[in-house]
Amino acid sequence: MTRLLVDTNVVLDVVLDRHPWAGDAAALLDAVEKGRAQGYFAGHAVTTVYYIVEKQRGHAVAATAVSDLLELLSVVPLGTADFQRALGLALNDYEDGVQAAACLHVGADYLVTRNPKDFQGAPIATRAPGEVLALLA
Repeated sequence: MTRLLVDTNVVLDVVLDRHPWAGDAAALLDAVEKGRAQGYFAGHAVTTVYYIVEKQRGHAVAATAVSDLLELLSVVPLGTADFQRALGLALNDYEDGVQAAACLHVGADYLVTRNPKDFQGAPIATRAPGEVLALLA
């Protein structure tokens, strides 16, 4: 089964209904829910989702979003070695490096993001939600 690490921006596209990306992102999460792929989410990003959603939509929406996220996607627990690995990837943004390290930690086939350029040089394959949906079809 295809293993997907879902980037923070993809989750936020669904929760915050950000167009034009929300449709493909929601369809991707629906495919995970239906068992067409295994979905993962980096542990450090759970609080980021809560924080951003809470600032824009309030506590109740943020709490529901995180609860739904935890039901749908497996959280990748990150430890010292993962954070060190992220430093060694030398990406422009450390948080992107941590996402890539989480992807490697679980052996994901793809890191699903709408910002693949942010991961150039990392030893992972990136795909946009629409590209993954086509692969799963």
